[in-house]
Amino acid sequence: MAEQAPAAATLNPEPLDNIPRSFLPFALPDIGDEEIRAVETCLRSGWVTTGPTTRRFEQEFQSYLGGDVQAISVNSATAGLHLALESVGIGPGDEVIVPTMTFTATAEVVRYLGARPVLVDVDPVTLNISPSAVAAAITPRTRAVMPVHYAGLACDMDAILALAARHGLRVIEDAAHAFPTRLDGRLVGTLDSDITVFSFYANKTMTTGEGGMVVTRDPELAARMRCMRLHGINRDAFDRYTSRVPAWFYEVVAAGFKYNLTDIASAIGIEQLRKIDRFQQRRSWLAHRYDEALAGLPLQLPAHPAFGSTHAWHLYVIRLQDGAGIERDELINELSERGIGTSVHFIPLHRQPYWRDTCGLNPEAFPVAEASFEAMLSLPLYTRMLDADQDRVVAALHELLS
Repeated sequence: MAEQAPAAATLNPEPLDNIPRSFLPFALPDIGDEEIRAVETCLRSGWVTTGPTTRRFEQEFQSYLGGDVQAISVNSATAGLHLALESVGIGPGDEVIVPTMTFTATAEVVRYLGARPVLVDVDPVTLNISPSAVAAAITPRTRAVMPVHYAGLACDMDAILALAARHGLRVIEDAAHAFPTRLDGRLVGTLDSDITVFSFYANKTMTTGEGGMVVTRDPELAARMRCMRLHGINRDAFDRYTSRVPAWFYEVVAAGFKYNLTDIASAIGIEQLRKIDRFQQRRSWLAHRYDEALAGLPLQLPAHPAFGSTHAWHLYVIRLQDGAGIERDELINELSERGIGTSVHFIPLHRQPYWRDTCGLNPEAFPVAEASFEAMLSLPLYTRMLDADQDRVVAALHELLS
């Protein structure tokens, strides 16, 4: 049973006067006066790097998720994934299973630690990592699996967590697309994995410009990641610089990184977090409108979650069916000629020169990702998108595919 269709009332946003309507972008951040005022307040406060606003952002993010998680802010989801793997002890000689249908960051952080990413194929319906492919890829060197919640739809976490438990593997969720996604009523970030990493990049469901958040229930992992995100120092600069008694002393306990999030970014994040439920409602409504308007065309439309689960709808990815009468690249070009921006998510990692050559990968090993890539494109979907904007996209697709 599919998720319920969202209510339409009061969902259509006001037009943005500063955005030309002649070209419809693929993605657009939803920044309002609240975020602008928050950044101004931060700048006037004199504290612009990691400080009190970042702490408040972390606390409010924890409160939103619930589930007794701890939240550690970082300057990118890539940084968060790196910290996550480092904290669970991934190192040279280890293997980490990742899907080929993802952005390169998911795999590259494995290489940062001298470990080997093992790429596997995806499910033909959801494009999420295939649990059966994960099971087939496990070797004595496998230490972790990194499921990616593709487009904002949760992976089959029951199957993945069961495999991990059976083989003693760590589970690090790449939830860059998946805030706020629910699986069986539980928010991604509160499931039973070791660590979950969210992205706040400019085109995500909420943004801080650049940035991310790592969440875990494990206090030891949280402490390690807090320490490593700022040079391996055992005390935050905020504590040292705001203390009313001499507090200059600190110790470097590890060779850490520079991954902290600034108060300027966190000021934006706090305001975005307050809007996230409205953002998700709007994205769900737009996805519902696409579903209804495109149902008769030769397209495979995105998978939906089961009843009781929700989709973040970071992306709306369609796939051309046989007999569509047009190739994917031609369709992208034709839409662009009509002033409509699109994208492709993703060029599978096994096709990228570095991963193909370094890991000795062949397309035949990834039949689902190969076939899906040749047929897929991502349509415009963002919270400031008007119903009339979406109607332009739909009309163009009907013209080109009917």
